[in-house]
Amino acid sequence: MGLFIVTLVAEGHLSQGDAALASDAIRGLGAEPGPLAWIDAGDALDIAVSGSDAPALRAALEAALPMVDVIVQPAAAPRRKRLIIADMDSTMIQCECIDELADYAGLKAEVAAVTEAAMRGELDFEAALDARVALLRGMDATVIDRCREERVRLMPGAATLVRTMAGDGARTILISGGFTAFARPVAAAIGFGEVHANVLEIADGRLAGTVARPIVDAAAKRATLLGAGVPLDACLGVGDGANDIPMLEAAGLGIAYHAKPKASAAADAAVRHGDLTVLLRAQGWRRGEWATD
Repeated sequence: MGLFIVTLVAEGHLSQGDAALASDAIRGLGAEPGPLAWIDAGDALDIAVSGSDAPALRAALEAALPMVDVIVQPAAAPRRKRLIIADMDSTMIQCECIDELADYAGLKAEVAAVTEAAMRGELDFEAALDARVALLRGMDATVIDRCREERVRLMPGAATLVRTMAGDGARTILISGGFTAFARPVAAAIGFGEVHANVLEIADGRLAGTVARPIVDAAAKRATLLGAGVPLDACLGVGDGANDIPMLEAAGLGIAYHAKPKASAAADAAVRHGDLTVLLRAQGWRRGEWATD
């Protein structure tokens, strides 16, 4: 049992009725809600809660408010985090780059099926990566730039989230099991200060069908977080797949973003409806304080 901050987010749709339902759900656990504190009226609010635990609060509130994003975190932790470490594909961008690249070779369905299984945690990440990249052997390397320009779109709220945190002095790390050819331009566009990703090997202007070692996998993501030199309770991690789970579990606040079930279950919170600015609401940021492009 402890003291927690519950943040409810539903931009433009959060009502006093939702707040009342949340308070009833909290009392139903035998806990006691404190006074409501609106971050921005109609968008996001905080409720201090004592006498329960985080998993029970999250489960009860997600059930009571199925259209509202719920973040539960210890009140004693630093509210505004000093580091954000984020996955790229389907988290900071709206696609899986390897699937889109495979589409240019007429192999999207085959590769996407392997990607989906790996993201659900049903396949070893390294073996699945090798198998998919091998299918791209011989592709003209210029297709990478074409794919990035034609297919890669930033996730709504990505730049606002990262630039707001960076402007407040936070360290910002993009870490991807995808490829540097995509991750470096994406990191620059969003405003990340640091990027880690895998290297597609190229020979004579064509993809060699291999990935340079060592690869960025689940263990590397966790190790990068742990080695960042920031107290863990001041770290925010965000991702969507099985290979993000160790990173999400290690972060002081691990958030699964429109994620696969295993990642959602492992994280401290799951964003199910809103965009990436929900992560700013979790840190108490008012809209008027957000960075603008």
